[in-house]
Amino acid sequence: MSGDTQVVLAVAIFLGAYALIATERLHRTVVALAGAGLVLVLRVVPQDAAFAAVDWNTVFLLFGMMVIVNITRRTGLFQWLAIKSAKLARAEPMRMIIMFSVVTAVGSAFLDNVTTVLLIAPVTILIAESLSVSPVPFLISEILASNIGGTATLIGDPPNIMIGSAAGLGFMSFITNLAPVAIIIFLVYLATVRAFFRRSVVISEEVRARIYEFDETKAITDWPLLRRCLAVLGLTLVGFFLHESLHLLPATIAIAGAALLLVVSRAELEQVLHEVEWPTLLFFVGLFILVGALIETGVIAAIAGRLLALAQHSIPLSAIVLLWVSAVLSAVVDNIPFVATVNPMLLEVARALSPGADVHAAAHSPAMMPLWWSLALGACLGGNGTLVGASANVVVAGIAERNGYPIKFMEFVKYGVPVVIESLLISSAYVYLRYLL
Repeated sequence: MSGDTQVVLAVAIFLGAYALIATERLHRTVVALAGAGLVLVLRVVPQDAAFAAVDWNTVFLLFGMMVIVNITRRTGLFQWLAIKSAKLARAEPMRMIIMFSVVTAVGSAFLDNVTTVLLIAPVTILIAESLSVSPVPFLISEILASNIGGTATLIGDPPNIMIGSAAGLGFMSFITNLAPVAIIIFLVYLATVRAFFRRSVVISEEVRARIYEFDETKAITDWPLLRRCLAVLGLTLVGFFLHESLHLLPATIAIAGAALLLVVSRAELEQVLHEVEWPTLLFFVGLFILVGALIETGVIAAIAGRLLALAQHSIPLSAIVLLWVSAVLSAVVDNIPFVATVNPMLLEVARALSPGADVHAAAHSPAMMPLWWSLALGACLGGNGTLVGASANVVVAGIAERNGYPIKFMEFVKYGVPVVIESLLISSAYVYLRYLL
């Protein structure tokens, strides 16, 4: 098969799959796996290359945390949190959306957005059900908040970890360069989300009064198991914070935590595995293979290469263009594989801009800083554009669907795209004023 034919097939299969996912004619997991099957059967890329494109760190991170969350759910902890949160917010849905958006954003910054939404989403559904309103507005707001909050730190969103590794940028570099603009974007977002949902989450006084009658102390049904779950969850979260110092990937921490909790809880393995969000995990596998085909055939490299060619002619223009193109492509193909493709290209640009310098010095040159931060902002914030734009989006969508509250693809786009646009406008002004003026 010629290279041109492979390119055409890779693009056609991806666009066909994306159209089916967007129109929801078939379940997104079925579409992703069918598309991945076509890529393999038609030999668009070799099987080894297709399987290598799967980000197993993401898949096993999700699996490990799903196991921990599923066992913890049996203790009644999430019910306790739901009742307590509802009372703290005075049973006011809009206030609760704001409160959980703040918690999600902060948690996403200092933990990571996938783990945060895995912990927050089940509680959110219980709260919404107790208020007799749909949890979908709550969940959509948390997805958007998680990607904004995750932008602020090195560990908040997987693309930032990848950029930090490639460019040799540390935790404090991300805090000082990205946290200020992330805070501004999030404050604007809070006003936006209030405008989105203030009329769709209204409850009666009767329901509000019923919330205050709930006794959260009766929600905990298994105190010994709760203590074990909290101990293992605490160790796991500490592991996430220290994973760089320990030289362990987040997936390793999550799997170790899941295994430890299975041992100390003596939970029934078959039941725990039955409750894992398998459709979500398999969707990621299929999507990574589809995007891997675009990478292997050079489609994404060609798009990114044309963009980055601007860098040697105009750093200001290339930084702003990189910001917006990164956002658009990250919304479509998922930000993890996109960043994996662009990182080595930016390193080549760094070498060209600093001839004779070593890679580390070239990557840290003043001319490169606007490009690294533009890539990080575009990739993380662009994930809010569609339901498949970032890992956190897919995870929440899977949890929502499993609980009987599916989030429609186009419904999410209706809220996500305006948030992305306002985020990018703020980011463009920030990058220009801080690095290019």
